[in-house]
Amino acid sequence: MKKYAHNSPEAMARILVMQMMCDGNFDPEEVDELEHLRVYEILGITRKGFIQVLQAYCNDITDEADENGQIRLIDKQRIDDLLETITEPQKRLQLAALALDIAKADNEICDAELAIFSRMMKAWHISLEDLAVAFE
Repeated sequence: MKKYAHNSPEAMARILVMQMMCDGNFDPEEVDELEHLRVYEILGITRKGFIQVLQAYCNDITDEADENGQIRLIDKQRIDDLLETITEPQKRLQLAALALDIAKADNEICDAELAIFSRMMKAWHISLEDLAVAFE
């Protein structure tokens, strides 16, 4: 897996990419939501930079395919490894809020999105109340 500096815009973008790709679809509503939420500006990354992170992530998970070509989009160790790259509490809160907003963009949170979001919240010791207080 490509290495990015801890707390970097690329490390944060990769977590959102993982959240967006976990169900096997890159929904147009989620892409639109990136623009609507000003995600690029918030993360400090260009749209092109975000796309480069997306491409690198796709290459990385493709490289992890088993001998039958199966790719595990939800892998606990990969999720945990990526979550560990964000250590700043404020960035964790921002990413959790963005991940939730993006997951809701198509008016449905699928099981895969919920699994990753739940793991994020647990790993970072964040509650929904924490998000509500931080962004009210």
